[in-house]
Amino acid sequence: MNRGWILLGILCLSYIPSIVRAGKAACHDPFYGRCYGIPHTCPAGCPKLCEIDCRLCKPYCSCDRPGAVCQDPRFIGGDGLMFYFHGKKDKDFCLVSDPTVHINAHFIGKSGKKGRDFTWVQSIGVLFGSHQLYIGAKKVSKWHESVDNMLIQLNGEEIMVPAGMSKRWRSPVTGLKIQGIAETNKVKVTVEGLVEIEARVVPISSEESRVHGYDITEDDCFAHLELNFKFHTLSKRVDGVLGQTYRSSYRSRVKLAAAMPIMGGADKFNTSHLFATDCAVSNFGLKKGIAEGGEPLTT
Repeated sequence: MNRGWILLGILCLSYIPSIVRAGKAACHDPFYGRCYGIPHTCPAGCPKLCEIDCRLCKPYCSCDRPGAVCQDPRFIGGDGLMFYFHGKKDKDFCLVSDPTVHINAHFIGKSGKKGRDFTWVQSIGVLFGSHQLYIGAKKVSKWHESVDNMLIQLNGEEIMVPAGMSKRWRSPVTGLKIQGIAETNKVKVTVEGLVEIEARVVPISSEESRVHGYDITEDDCFAHLELNFKFHTLSKRVDGVLGQTYRSSYRSRVKLAAAMPIMGGADKFNTSHLFATDCAVSNFGLKKGIAEGGEPLTT
């Protein structure tokens, strides 16, 4: 085989993330020889799930990047500020609403002893053009990392993404591309010109349940999504739990000094179902002039 092609293949793999194993992570890209295969301990902020920046040879928490939605929903806004939005279990909420893209989330959870639900994002519904994209975690009793527990559907039809890292599926008609970025349970979804979504299915571990008092039982490990969004173009009127934080005029009213900064306003973000655009802050389908145009974002 021509050595030039081998080198090109290595370069194309330079952005493959690490695979996490029991609190350790390593760079799996042989192009970065001094970092390749060296185990790193995950940071305190994500002791069991982290990734390696092979170029810097350092571990990082993907849930700490702007556009992240993880855990008992913990958000990192487009402004870089962290906040929690708990919503309500078994309800749907608008995360992002803009003229060209609308994203809702379905929350699952358990009633807590402190007067609120423990909640997690089980699935998201993405509307773009006339299309509906579903990304969700299947219900799982006993977690096995080797089993893929993610379900993806486009317009009601299941998408069978080839198993394995760097495997790809695409729909030229819709501009949708899906790439596996781990052997199971993690993908990168791109809606051309609109948004990139990294989605990973994770369980609630027995240790997490013990520490936080989730009281997770053996019949359901509450598999859920950890998400990271990167938007290409949003209007100045973008809204939603996460979307509003990308407006240049947005000023957070969350008490940032609190141990758990909580975003309120669940009523205005509540929506009737996963693909509905009836939340009070919906902008989906508005004409460009009404939405005051778009502004490119670099997050």
